[in-house]
Amino acid sequence: MSTLVFGGARSGKSAFAERLAQDSGKEVVYVATSRAGDGEMATRIAHHRERRPAHWRTVEEELALAEVLRTHAAPGRLVLVDCLTLWLSNLMFCDGREYPDVGDIALPERFHAERAALLDALDEGLPGEVVVVSNEVGMGIVPWGAISRSFADEAGRLNQAVAARVERAVFVAAGLPLWLKGAAC
Repeated sequence: MSTLVFGGARSGKSAFAERLAQDSGKEVVYVATSRAGDGEMATRIAHHRERRPAHWRTVEEELALAEVLRTHAAPGRLVLVDCLTLWLSNLMFCDGREYPDVGDIALPERFHAERAALLDALDEGLPGEVVVVSNEVGMGIVPWGAISRSFADEAGRLNQAVAARVERAVFVAAGLPLWLKGAAC
């Protein structure tokens, strides 16, 4: 069983996904994709760590998500990935390149390879249960700047591709789930 949990910033999507994991009764592996690049992000990461049960195993991986899923997905286990959009931004900037303010954006080869690997892993079907969290960034204004627009476009494309492959998809707003695909738990 695979589930996409998505919503806006501070929508309650991570807390909802964590409840799904907790309520599953399965062993949980939490895959954290973020990096603490500054104090504000370090505070966010600390908040997420404090909220997680101590017995959950945490795997931190910024780039090779498909490999981690293939390694840790197993019968009787739930793998929770939080989140796809931070992973996406890590891939966009993985080679340290500078992007122009205007014009075409050429994303790193690793971006394309890792994205394809994730979608392949979901297509193949992973053992156990997988819950992935993602941000919905396309419901506001069109971002200013080429890289910001590219990020919003790629996040939207990724969410669509993942939603097409999972059995369940749930949109979370104000902490409330709206099931879009599959049966609610």
